[in-house]
Amino acid sequence: MFVDNIKLTVKSGKGGAGCVSFRREKFVPKGGPDGGDGGKGGDVIIECDNNTHTLSHFKGKRLLKAKNGRPGEGRKKHGADGEDLILKVPPGTIIKDAKTGEILLDMKTPGERKVLLEGGKGGLGNWHFRGPRRQVPRYAQPGEEGKELEIVMELKLIADVGLVGFPNAGKSTLISAMSNARPEIANYEFTTLTPKLGVVKVDEYRSFVMADIPGIIEGAHEGKGLGLEFLKHIERTKIILYVIDMASFRDPVYQLKTLQKELKNYSEKLASRNYAVALNKIDAVDIEKIEEFFEKTGINPTEPKYGASKEYPCYFDAKTFVLPISAASRINLDALKFALADMVERVKDEE
Repeated sequence: MFVDNIKLTVKSGKGGAGCVSFRREKFVPKGGPDGGDGGKGGDVIIECDNNTHTLSHFKGKRLLKAKNGRPGEGRKKHGADGEDLILKVPPGTIIKDAKTGEILLDMKTPGERKVLLEGGKGGLGNWHFRGPRRQVPRYAQPGEEGKELEIVMELKLIADVGLVGFPNAGKSTLISAMSNARPEIANYEFTTLTPKLGVVKVDEYRSFVMADIPGIIEGAHEGKGLGLEFLKHIERTKIILYVIDMASFRDPVYQLKTLQKELKNYSEKLASRNYAVALNKIDAVDIEKIEEFFEKTGINPTEPKYGASKEYPCYFDAKTFVLPISAASRINLDALKFALADMVERVKDEE
């Protein structure tokens, strides 16, 4: 299951107490103070991990703690530091203060680590408090308390390609046909209630991440249906692939214009994102319906690329493409895969 919003409490470790101790050796019955310092409490660290794709491993956990520092010992032995609590999150995770809503961390780069809460300092041992007037200090500092914070982890999905379409447009079938994702598929609207991630392997060296995002409806930008929950997930996708249901009762051109309008109403920046169009379920309609789409949009078909079937009109230029496909019958899926891979590479180079 994909979880994109988790609330939990984290606590850094308490510092270890300083030690009250005096040197006692043969022939030195009354040595000076030698109590060591306590160890530092463990930090709470957030790590951005490329192999983690969801926040589901935090589900059901209310409190996570770093380890406390160990107390100091005699002979000026320093107590061991407490073990850090390392929380691995996917790229794109935002950490917020649950009470104020303030964004504390924005984890984008795989491999980066950031300290969310520092552990308490260890207390000083009694040897620090020796002096001409206090040669037998019977005092050491306690360790500093750890810090506690209630946080919200929010995952704004980072995918190379985000699939956008009306409910039942065939996005789930498409992502499972092209990748390792296995979303639940059923023939009713709002099948996909949470985003699904799939890694599309192009060849030995190339792959890209595709996100099947919940089906959009008119008024999504106003919060209708899945609304804003849906839209926040495509904020960070590099490319938007509009999946048009050619077999739907909704006119294909109307579908495309409505989807583009919803994105524009939510964010001008989002609407100007690189995009391509996949005309899905072409095995369920006559070729005339595909030709009609090109006529109505004023798009002039070009020569097929990437081994696309010559049986259906399509469009390719240096920046985008319109490709008829069938996810269920696997028509033109290889062409779609290679076209998207090249598009992803171009967009990354431009960034």
